[in-house]
Amino acid sequence: MERTRIAKVEDVKLIRRGEQLEGTLHLTPHHLIFCHTPTLEDESGSLPENQPKVRPKELWITYPIIQICTLRPSPLASHLPSSIRLRCRDFTFVCFCFNDEKKARDVYDSIKAWTCKLGRIEKLYAFSYQPQQPEKEVNGWNIYEARKEWRRQGISDKSVDKSWRISTINTDYGFSPTYPALLPVPTTISDNTLNYAGRYRSRVRLPILTYLHPVNNCSVTRSSQPLVGVRQNRSIQDEKLLLAIFSTSHSNDGLVEPSSTPPGSHSPRSSDGDGPSMSPEPSFTDTEALEDEMIARGGHEDKGEKPHVYGAQQHNLIVDARPTVNAYAMQAVGLGSENMDNYRFATKVYLGIDNIHVMRDSLNKVIDALKESDLTPLAPNRDILAKSGWIKHIANMLDGAGLIARQVGLQHSHVLIHCSDGWDRTSQLSALSQLCLDPYYRTLEGFIVLVEKDWLSFGHMFAHRSGFLSSEKWFSIENERIGGDSVRPGFSSDSGPGHALENALLSAKGFFNKNNKSRDSLADSDGEMQPVDMDSPSAKRLSSPNKGDSGGKHITKVKETSPVFHQFLDATYQLLYQHPTRFEFNERFLRRLLYHLYSCQYGTFLYNNEKDRKESHVAEKTRSVWDYFLSRKEQFLNNQYNATIDDNERGHERLIFPKNGEVRWWNELFGRTDAEMNGRAALYAHAQGLGDNGSNTVLTGVETAEDAAGPTMAPASPPNGFAGGIPTIAAGVAALGIGKGKGTRGGKSPSSLRDEMEVEMQ
Repeated sequence: MERTRIAKVEDVKLIRRGEQLEGTLHLTPHHLIFCHTPTLEDESGSLPENQPKVRPKELWITYPIIQICTLRPSPLASHLPSSIRLRCRDFTFVCFCFNDEKKARDVYDSIKAWTCKLGRIEKLYAFSYQPQQPEKEVNGWNIYEARKEWRRQGISDKSVDKSWRISTINTDYGFSPTYPALLPVPTTISDNTLNYAGRYRSRVRLPILTYLHPVNNCSVTRSSQPLVGVRQNRSIQDEKLLLAIFSTSHSNDGLVEPSSTPPGSHSPRSSDGDGPSMSPEPSFTDTEALEDEMIARGGHEDKGEKPHVYGAQQHNLIVDARPTVNAYAMQAVGLGSENMDNYRFATKVYLGIDNIHVMRDSLNKVIDALKESDLTPLAPNRDILAKSGWIKHIANMLDGAGLIARQVGLQHSHVLIHCSDGWDRTSQLSALSQLCLDPYYRTLEGFIVLVEKDWLSFGHMFAHRSGFLSSEKWFSIENERIGGDSVRPGFSSDSGPGHALENALLSAKGFFNKNNKSRDSLADSDGEMQPVDMDSPSAKRLSSPNKGDSGGKHITKVKETSPVFHQFLDATYQLLYQHPTRFEFNERFLRRLLYHLYSCQYGTFLYNNEKDRKESHVAEKTRSVWDYFLSRKEQFLNNQYNATIDDNERGHERLIFPKNGEVRWWNELFGRTDAEMNGRAALYAHAQGLGDNGSNTVLTGVETAEDAAGPTMAPASPPNGFAGGIPTIAAGVAALGIGKGKGTRGGKSPSSLRDEMEVEMQ
């Protein structure tokens, strides 16, 4: 209680959606609790004589869920109440009014102390929470077991008929600290090859299987970006690993014909019935047909070739989730994207999904449209909602997931997914594509397994992205300057758009200066911009994020927060809304899962990877979030769910695909009505950002060893390594196409493309 300046305040007025309630505010070590007793009035508006006893109602707000807290003090002479406004991460907006300014300040200071001065994850509510019945009888920590899930997919130590084995090279997490202990890899790849291949991928997150299709044995694998750099580094072991992954289905499936280059003429709509029993021919939108055609052509046209049967020839993909210019810019600091001269057995596509900084700013704009929700019942500002770009980002994500699902499920091809470090955009695309491919993941148990596997086991920076320990930058007192920053800070002046390119060039200079031990020129962005020398003994030391979750005082870095998992749940909601009979769980399940991501009542999401959770003994010290859902399962089941799977009957196919033209606001999450957020005017406003019928493709480029398509594709690399220093980097950046004709994604301006690249490099 040492942080609580005041534990109870009476005669507090709560304002929410314009309604006012009077009651008592309690401050506990883990919650704000507002209690009020409703009064029953008769038709005349007066209290009945024999009023029955009414049970008090309570509003509980857990401290970590508070996003912004603003104190507005009012001097006693003003005769106005002092107030504290809270904006929460579950989009609860409330205002508390106090008659006494001192009490208001004491409450503000107490909230701030309990929210952002804990210093350690272990002091959060999850480590003291004691469940009640029936939750007490459930153990959600046991619902996911890696070997069991791989057996379900047909992979085990005893059975290698699907060309895969389970490697134990990472059982002590010494090989790749942010990866799971068990790594499914091709049987033809030894652990020695993995050891060398890992050095070529950022943070040793090399290509590893996450999903194997049960019908055609095609795979979805995931990794981080390669360490290409401006010297065009390559790794024979990485190339061998990826070739082995893309070859795993050949010996078992005579229906697919591997191809070293994509066919020149290919119709994604044609099918003659050959191959395994698959879904009835999907109804593709123009966008999907365009994407398939771009991939098939691979940036060139061979008019002499005959049409190929749909699904009869593999078009194995490397999916780089980043915009083309952003991926190329990363070469300046020793990272980048695959040089397709070394991966002639695949096609690479860029998806143009923006990074964590853009997504954070987008959600902040959505909050701006809703920020008066405590004081007024008015509808949100639809212009601000439209300009936030949130719907466009969700649509892009779904478009990318749909492309991957079509490639695996219909084209009988393999797909490797990566972004920068392989734990943000990669996790989104991997999990969403599996939702489209496998009906099991659309059940309640299956969705839990999917989250455990692709988010918790493969690693996602939950502690960084969610900011559980909050930040003093999110607290402010009106008319007083505290901390020198605004409530919702943007980028610092040293890393803004005007300096990003300069910082990148300085970082690249440090990359080539072997004697530069200080690294003062490196941009601080969670290691994404650290120059890496593959041949350096220190390369492996850069394989894991900076430590801070296992000792010492922890703080939230505001620039590392981003609604990545929130976006995944929003995209899942879109699929649920578009296919209401195909999911066992309902919308409320997704909404409550997002709430408990931030509530810190359970230990499931508190750490960044499997290694951190085991070292912290989180399963012994906390409860699993799945305890909450499994003990109340009936509340989260979809009464429209139809479990029938029949590929010969429309509406019951194994595969589902997103309908990007139907992306909408998740109004229940934002506490608004459907009419307020998805009315005719709102739909028109966000449709302008998506294009007609949501027809803007997420693809920003297609690249093979022979050719490349896309107005901002990077030029060919110098054949004899890099020797030009900073001028050559600048020339390469200039050659991205900035300032030459239209940009990507519907004709972006040159300045817009430059801004995108600079934001990626912050």
